[in-house]
Amino acid sequence: MSTLPNIVLVHGAWADGSSWSAVIERLQADGYHVTAPQFPMTTLAENVARLRQVLALQNGPTIVAGHSYGGQIIAALGADAPGVVGLVYIAAFGLDEGESIGALLSQGPPTPAVAHLIIDQQGFAWLPEDDFVNHFAADVDPVKARAMYAVQQPLSMAALSDVMGVPAWKSLPSWYLVAGNDQVILPDAERLFARRMGATTVEVPTNHVAMVSHPDDVVKLIETAAKTVLVAN
Repeated sequence: MSTLPNIVLVHGAWADGSSWSAVIERLQADGYHVTAPQFPMTTLAENVARLRQVLALQNGPTIVAGHSYGGQIIAALGADAPGVVGLVYIAAFGLDEGESIGALLSQGPPTPAVAHLIIDQQGFAWLPEDDFVNHFAADVDPVKARAMYAVQQPLSMAALSDVMGVPAWKSLPSWYLVAGNDQVILPDAERLFARRMGATTVEVPTNHVAMVSHPDDVVKLIETAAKTVLVAN
């Protein structure tokens, strides 16, 4: 039986579990048990319920990594995160108690990737192809970026008004990868999130989907987290 912690990967809006593929392959090659489920991108409560469902299947301690809106999901585990021993944020929202993504985004003009959202009749937001390829996945090969666009998981606009309770990072060690060229979440906002949570932080000159364009950097941070908690325990 492996003594390494499990790794659960949480995708964000306009991505899906396959966005972690390059990271998964590397972690598996290093002996980690990895799960990267699909999330409904509906209400925060429903997304957290999916994460708890996956955590219940893990045998032993688990590192949870979240990208973008996935950071909102992992933080919303709160103080009751069964089996979770560390959190890794990849260009992700890291809100504090009482904050919402909608309130945060209202503080300034929309970033290039989300400036032209398409809202469908069910209230889900989709990214147009040009914005997806040129801003959301700007440093990904365009052929691959268009395939990612085709499988994008839209985000319910209702999720923007969900208010964070006591975040899990208040009680768990955290790591943060700042995407220095992010066109979805401002890099300065990412630096603020990381600083507030006291996260061990690295900055990479990548756009928003770092796990696709810079998987080695993402794997290095996740494995650093995993090895740190192993030593601590």
